[in-house]
Amino acid sequence: MKHITCIEDLRQVHRRKVPKAFFDYADRGSYAEETLRANVDDLQQIKFRQRILVDVSKRDLSTSILGEPAALPLILAPVGLTGMQFGDGEIHACRAAHAANIPYTLSTMSICSIEDVAANVDKPFWFQLYVMKDRGFIKALIERAIAAKCSALVLTVDLQVIGQRHADIKNGMTVPPEWTLSKLVDFATKPAWVSGVLRGKRRTFGNLAGHLKGTDDITALGTWIATQFDTTLNWKDVEWIRSIWPGKLVLKGILDVEDAEEAVKTGAQAMVVSNHGGRQLDGAPSSIEVLPEIADAVGSQMEILFDGGIRSGQDVMRALALGAKSCMIGRAYIHGLGAYGGPGVAKAIDLIAKELSVTMGLCGVNKIAEIDDHVIAV
Repeated sequence: MKHITCIEDLRQVHRRKVPKAFFDYADRGSYAEETLRANVDDLQQIKFRQRILVDVSKRDLSTSILGEPAALPLILAPVGLTGMQFGDGEIHACRAAHAANIPYTLSTMSICSIEDVAANVDKPFWFQLYVMKDRGFIKALIERAIAAKCSALVLTVDLQVIGQRHADIKNGMTVPPEWTLSKLVDFATKPAWVSGVLRGKRRTFGNLAGHLKGTDDITALGTWIATQFDTTLNWKDVEWIRSIWPGKLVLKGILDVEDAEEAVKTGAQAMVVSNHGGRQLDGAPSSIEVLPEIADAVGSQMEILFDGGIRSGQDVMRALALGAKSCMIGRAYIHGLGAYGGPGVAKAIDLIAKELSVTMGLCGVNKIAEIDDHVIAV
């Protein structure tokens, strides 16, 4: 990996090594992908003030996230089907995050279950929750996260209606994959991926398999999932979740100041300014476009996390400068995982950390707490 210089390098290796359906699942967005592109493009439009002759010999990336020490202001975001990018992918990603001393978030739609990950790592991780119509199952899922000693619950609030992802439809994206001639040819050219996934603990949704009484049939499970995202989800449901979950709560998917002000009232410890990586409402603003006004409105009352378009340490710096306390990455670490497994995730984290350190130095900043809008060129 010595010639890997950036996240895009990892992305290109990921694209070569993983079947198209699973690469596209991670890489693409909804509808025309306007918001997906805006997340990246709008970040890159933000320019820095280069400062000179400042002593930056003692740069320190360490910070705190939800009151816990972290080596840098970065969190691995929840990503569904991580274990189909690389066998036991959730476990490998969690281990890489813990080795880097940053949080890892396991998705409800993971391949490895909560229990699989908990049994194979040494420290607590965060768990992301989708609220489904079957509230008995959701209560049980929260209780499983409690039993696994998860240190935070990340409630995703922007998936009551699922945005159509054209690439998934065109690719016939299913778990396990449907066997078509084109898929067989694709898989045959990627033997390392096939052997890795076959060695993994599971090839279906680990947190959901076995829930349907009397069957583990994947078709029945897929049908159940498709009908379970709840369009009635509302703020009162957050109260219900808080009545079950005793720990730190993060609301993920805030993109509007009015919603941010409501989120403060829930008593949650943090919110994630996010548009679901451009995978939901196409035509919504980029995450970075709305971050400053949300941070100004509620940043003194609630920890503001940022998600959407982070591909470099420079992007982390931009989000911190505009009001975020830390950033989530999804695609960036998934590209590393698909490319090289756990070491690829570690490489993605290291690339971002080193880029952030260099950017701080060239902007005359030594500590994360010193980063504010004064580092932005106007």
